[in-house]
Amino acid sequence: MGSRNNVTEFILLGLIQDPTGQKVLFAMFLLIYLVTMVGNLLIVGTVFASHSLDSPMYVFLAYLSIMDAVYATSTSPKLIMDLLTDKKTISFTACMAQLFSAHLSGGAEVFLLVVLAFDCYVAICKPLHYLTIMNRKICILLLVIAWVGGFVHSLVQLIFVSNLPFCGPNVIDHFICDMYPLLTLACSDTYFIGLTVVANGGAICMIIFILLLISYAFILNSLKSYSQEGRRKALFSHHRGCPFFFVPCIFIYVRPVSNFPVDKSISVVFTAITPVLNPLIYTMRNSEIKNAMQKLWCRK
Repeated sequence: MGSRNNVTEFILLGLIQDPTGQKVLFAMFLLIYLVTMVGNLLIVGTVFASHSLDSPMYVFLAYLSIMDAVYATSTSPKLIMDLLTDKKTISFTACMAQLFSAHLSGGAEVFLLVVLAFDCYVAICKPLHYLTIMNRKICILLLVIAWVGGFVHSLVQLIFVSNLPFCGPNVIDHFICDMYPLLTLACSDTYFIGLTVVANGGAICMIIFILLLISYAFILNSLKSYSQEGRRKALFSHHRGCPFFFVPCIFIYVRPVSNFPVDKSISVVFTAITPVLNPLIYTMRNSEIKNAMQKLWCRK
């Protein structure tokens, strides 16, 4: 589409306009990003370097940390740099790259959370068959499915948006390039593409969140006759972190194309807050991982 070339860059309005507030947010988001990267990479290093953490659950958690690190890196550095500049611009190519990488890692994470739920269910409800069901081939297959699922989800978004004609306004009232802010700038009818976003993004979030809640109900139901140790493992379950990821996702993507002022604040939750919370929710409260970290990283 030739008319697309009229727009070679977009102007991002960012989170807030107040200069003092931007400096405060700069310090806050820089700290959050550094903690996110250190926390997630520490988990990845610990799991892959420790022989005691070779069970499927820990491998899945390591890949979850990789996805969180990629997801945070696709959005946070640009947000942090823009908080120190007056004019926040992003080229068309960089905008598409950010859209693709964020949806790739975010989409893969959604599918991996289902894998983690399945792993948790098998571990608690079918403990005697766990090693048979969660064998190495199955684990690799599940990881590949998660990454391919994220790739296909992201590629569909990219193909639709990159082929839209952008010929007029180029100001995005957001701090990242995302589907709905971009669709509102396109100078063509985006109703059909908006429906694909709801089906491709919103519906996936909604269906998977419901599936996770159902799996949690099964796990809790099966724990009635289990020991204190079994309950402890279930309480460690990843389900506690799901609302931080899925509720904002459902709010933003399960609706027709529209932009609300609150969208930016809600996007912060799953672009900056969730990746830093995941290490705490999933792994730092787990004694096996903490022991492995002490053995690996605290050797004199």
